[in-house]
Amino acid sequence: MSDNQPLILCLDDDPDILSFLQIVLEAEGYRFAGASSAEDGLRKYREVTPDLIIVDLMMEEVDAGTGFVKEIQLLGNEAPVFMLSSVGDNLSMTIDYTSLGLAGVFQKPLRKEHLLTVLRSKLAQSA
Repeated sequence: MSDNQPLILCLDDDPDILSFLQIVLEAEGYRFAGASSAEDGLRKYREVTPDLIIVDLMMEEVDAGTGFVKEIQLLGNEAPVFMLSSVGDNLSMTIDYTSLGLAGVFQKPLRKEHLLTVLRSKLAQSA
């Protein structure tokens, strides 16, 4: 895998979701960086320069995902950020994701083809 392939940082406290994302993304030629908490995610974010970020809304704490997004905004993040959510249509009642500057929201359970289609499109726009 080449260093010029997009690097996608994924945060989720569910190891099965992280494993799924790693397998799917690496099979498509993307580079993968994973973290199982917002704190670990911030550490990884500082170590790598992600081209795109996928973050779970509810990790170790209910608002850990939104807290992470706010922190990287303060650090000047320019990478598109997608939120992972299992709360479905209630997401807009839970948080104002437009104010977080999210590129979009993926609903769990993730569908591989939908995920890849959206990521390809967003990464092509960012290139």
